[in-house]
Amino acid sequence: MSILLGKNISLRALEPEDIDFLFSTENDENFWEVSSTQTPYSKYILEKYIENSHQDIYEAKQYRFVICDINNTPVGMIDLFDFNPQHRRVGIGILIISEQQSHGYGSEALEMIIDYSFSILNVHQIFANITSDNLNSINLFEKFNFKKIGVKKDWILSNNLFKDEISYQLIKKNNEL
Repeated sequence: MSILLGKNISLRALEPEDIDFLFSTENDENFWEVSSTQTPYSKYILEKYIENSHQDIYEAKQYRFVICDINNTPVGMIDLFDFNPQHRRVGIGILIISEQQSHGYGSEALEMIIDYSFSILNVHQIFANITSDNLNSINLFEKFNFKKIGVKKDWILSNNLFKDEISYQLIKKNNEL
């Protein structure tokens, strides 16, 4: 089985036909807190983003996968960011659209991207930053043995309230070269 093909989902590259999905997701104000977005994106800007999404992760230092169900319908996205091949680490962010949450898609996608990051990208560690009130994400990452390594106090301003951001890390076992 392909590393990007799971039992209930697949992870694939952005395609031009994803524009409506990307437009609705990126402009959903509920997600702006975690993406540091403050203004809506135009379809034009997102089309340009999709056009440039072919860049290799070694070049762009980031990569966005679309999470699709068994019917190839997008249900979310999983991003690799701050990829650093010298120090063999990468950040991870995951988003499942509201109506598709609680179906196990996030769990399966995270498991697949961990495997991809360790075996294909050959990273030594994966990190994630999660607001302290995002209990679903905290539970998801802890389920896959991510360890809490620190808290950034009052790090995220959302609706005039400051939130703490928790740093999580997963280090590959058998860290031999």
